[in-house]
Amino acid sequence: MKSILGISAFYHDSAACIIQDGEIIAAAQEERFTRKKHDSNYPKNAINFVLNYSNLKLSEVDQIVFFEKPFLKFERLLETYVAFAPKGFVSFSKAMPLWIKEKLFQKNLLFNKLKEHDENFKSDENIYFSDHHLSHAASAFFPSPFEEAIVLTADGVGEWATTTVAVGKGNDLEVKKEIQFPHSLGLLYSAFTYYTGFKVNSGEYKLMGLAPYGSPIFQEKIKKLIDVKDDGTFRLNQKYFNYATGLTMTNDKFHKLFGQEPRDPKKDQITQFHMDIASSIQHVTEEIMIKLAKGIRNEYGIKNLCLAGGVALNCVANGKILKEKIFDNVWIQPAAGDAGGSLGAALALWHIEQGNTRKINKNDSMKGSYLGCEFSQQQIEKELNSLGANFQIVEYESLIEKTAEFLANEKAIGWFQGRMEFGPRALGARSILGDPRSDKMQKNLNLKVKYRESFRPFAPSILREDLSKWFDLDVESPYMLLVSDINAEKKIEMTEQQKQLFGIDKLNIKRSEIPAVTHVDYSARIQTVTNNTNKNYFDLITKFKEKTGCPVIVNTSFNVRGEPIVNTPTDAFNCFMGTELDYLVIGNCILNKNDQDPSLKKDYTKEFELD
Repeated sequence: MKSILGISAFYHDSAACIIQDGEIIAAAQEERFTRKKHDSNYPKNAINFVLNYSNLKLSEVDQIVFFEKPFLKFERLLETYVAFAPKGFVSFSKAMPLWIKEKLFQKNLLFNKLKEHDENFKSDENIYFSDHHLSHAASAFFPSPFEEAIVLTADGVGEWATTTVAVGKGNDLEVKKEIQFPHSLGLLYSAFTYYTGFKVNSGEYKLMGLAPYGSPIFQEKIKKLIDVKDDGTFRLNQKYFNYATGLTMTNDKFHKLFGQEPRDPKKDQITQFHMDIASSIQHVTEEIMIKLAKGIRNEYGIKNLCLAGGVALNCVANGKILKEKIFDNVWIQPAAGDAGGSLGAALALWHIEQGNTRKINKNDSMKGSYLGCEFSQQQIEKELNSLGANFQIVEYESLIEKTAEFLANEKAIGWFQGRMEFGPRALGARSILGDPRSDKMQKNLNLKVKYRESFRPFAPSILREDLSKWFDLDVESPYMLLVSDINAEKKIEMTEQQKQLFGIDKLNIKRSEIPAVTHVDYSARIQTVTNNTNKNYFDLITKFKEKTGCPVIVNTSFNVRGEPIVNTPTDAFNCFMGTELDYLVIGNCILNKNDQDPSLKKDYTKEFELD
C-alpha cells in the first residue's frame, strides 16, 4: 500500500494529511494541537497525529509533498519589489531576512524538521513540491463525486496566481488560466476586513456575517477599486491599496474614497457605516463570483463545478452561484483554505504525477470531513478523572434521549463525539448545540458562551430528508458551505415599524419559527445531516425532532472567540468550565455544570487573543 504525507505550512492554517492508495485516511490542522488559532508553524503535532492514526513511521511513508513552491513565491516577492520600488522597501526589508534564512531553503528546512519524527528518515529524495493553486484545485476535484468538472479556485495569493480555472477529468487535472498577483479577489475582501477592524486571514467570515445588517450603498465606489469584465475577470487599481508594498492593506487614498479611517477594534464601535461597507463588498464579491462562474460555464460547457481557496468559504456567494443554476452540480472542499492544500498536494502527486486511477466515491470520499483525532471511552474517562470532573456514564440510547431533552429545555450543550472535523467548521463532532426555536439562544450563546460579537449568526443542522420543508434548498450541504433562505411559511414577517430599525437593533426581532438560526435577511448557513457520515449526530437530531417536531438544531463550533475548536477531552472540559455551557456530552459521559467543583471554573474571557 502506497502512502503520501501532505504538508501545508509557513503562511497560515498549517496542516498535515495522509492518503493511502489514493484514499484519504487522516487530516488535521496544527492549531488544534497547539491551541494557537491559524497556527502557521511547521505542523509537527498534526504530522505526528496522521502518522500515528495510519500506523506508520515517517521512514515508511513513500512520498512527502509540500503544498506550494517557495522559489516561485520568492520570485514574486522580488518582482513586486522591483515593480513598485522604492515604495515597498519597508515590507521588502522585513520579509528578506526570513526568506534568506529559512524559506528559500525549504527543502532542507523540511528535511531537518522531518528527521525529528523518525531517526530512520534518511533522505530528502522523496520530498516533492506542488503548485499552490494546483493543490487547491486538486483538493476540490479529486474528492468530489464528479468524473468531470470545472474547478474554480480563488484566495489571497499563492506563488503568483490568485484565481485559477482548471478542468478535471478522471485522474487528470489541468490549470487552464489564471489571474495573477496583485489582482486578487481574496486580497480585496481582506482589505475590507482590515478596514472594518477585523483581523486579516481570520475575520473575513465576520465581514460576511455583518453584511446583512447594512445596505450596499458603496458598491459604485468599490467599482473604482476593481475593473470587472463581463466574464468575471478583473484588475485591481493599486493606487488604493498598500498590501503589495506596505505593512497595511489599505492606504490614505482608499480611506479618503470611503470617508473614514480604518476602524480601531480596541476603541471604535461597529457603526452603520461598517455594516454598509460589509454589505457593499459582499455584494461585489458575489457579483464577481457569479460572473466568473457564468464565464467558465459558457467557455467549457461542463455541468459540474468544484470550488476551493479561501474565497470558497464565502458560503453566501456559494449559495448565490447555486441559486443561479449556472451549473447542474456544485461541490466545495470543506477545508477550502490553506489547510486543505496539504490534502490537494498529496492527491495531485498520486493522480496527476503518478497517473493512478481515481476511484470516485459518490457517498463522500472526505468521510464527512471527520478526519481528525478520536478518543476511546476509556481515554475520555481517564482524562476527565485526572481533571477532577464529575460525570455520569450512560448507555448510548440514554445519552441521545437525555441530550435531546436538555436541548428541548433550552440548555446549551458542549457536544464531543467521534473524529474531529478537518476544516474551519464544526460539523457535529466538536460542536456547541442549542434549541433553534428559542429567540434568546443566538444572543445568549454569543455573549455567554462564545464571548463574541452579538451579531454573529449560528448555523442550523437539519436532517437531509426535512431540508426542503424548511429552506429554499434541496441539495446536500454536509460541510455548512451553502447559505439559503428559510421557506416563506416558516417566516415571521417584520412589521413596518421593525423594518425601520437599523443595524444591530434588527437582531432581537423574531423572524421565523427557528429564530436562533435565521439571519436578519432570512437566510441561514445550512448543514445537512445523514446517517451515513455521523450516526450519533443524526440520532440526536432525530430524537429532538421526535420531542419537538423540529428537525433542526443550532450548531456552532466548540470553542470561545479566538480559540481553535477543541481537540481533546481536556480542551473540551476547560472550555466547558470557562463558559456558561450547561452540559458537556463527551463519549458516553454527561457532565452537569452544577455538579462540578466551583474551584475548577476558568476565566475564559481573557484566555485567548481576540480574532
